[in-house]
Amino acid sequence: MARQDKRQQIMQAAERLFTSRRFHEITLDDVARTAKVGKGTIYRHFRDKDDLFFQTATSGFDELCELLRRQVPAGASFFDQLTEACMQISRFFEQRRQLFRMMQTEEGRMQWCGGSLRDRWLERRKGLVSAVAEILAKGVAEGQVRADIPPEVLAHLLLGLLRTRARDLSEVAPADCGLALVMDVFYNGVCRRGAGGQASQGTQKDTSP
Repeated sequence: MARQDKRQQIMQAAERLFTSRRFHEITLDDVARTAKVGKGTIYRHFRDKDDLFFQTATSGFDELCELLRRQVPAGASFFDQLTEACMQISRFFEQRRQLFRMMQTEEGRMQWCGGSLRDRWLERRKGLVSAVAEILAKGVAEGQVRADIPPEVLAHLLLGLLRTRARDLSEVAPADCGLALVMDVFYNGVCRRGAGGQASQGTQKDTSP
């Protein structure tokens, strides 16, 4: 078996084990047994268990970027691109639930990490944010998205909504919290126009004398 195939086999084993156990409950012996490889083979690809789970989790960003590259039609309208991107990301979170959980766990762990490890995480995550931001920038250019917020910030907000739906809302209100609602909340907002002293498009009303 090719070296890259072995590496993928080990990462898939780690992903499967994460379905029913927490990180601290999984040993490299468990991973080796599930992957049907020797423990020494794991060390040829990964420094330790932390490195294995870090690389497995960050591979999710790469997979998502590849999905968007393949599935979002380059020549489509902004709204069609946005819809397809949201569908692909949401479907990934639902179908790859184990990997999604690993990504969320590592995201939390990175909040307490510093130095090069956190920098590596942010760099890998940046690829997905940039892919979504590129679509939103198209919306800005077409006048369909407000231009006073950087597309990268909007991308973080949208990805946060999609993660929240996949992580927290599926059991709370599955019938009411579908992808269409998430997109509507992101695209149209949740406040009525003019509510709370805000004018439409998020600008302050002129209250000067």
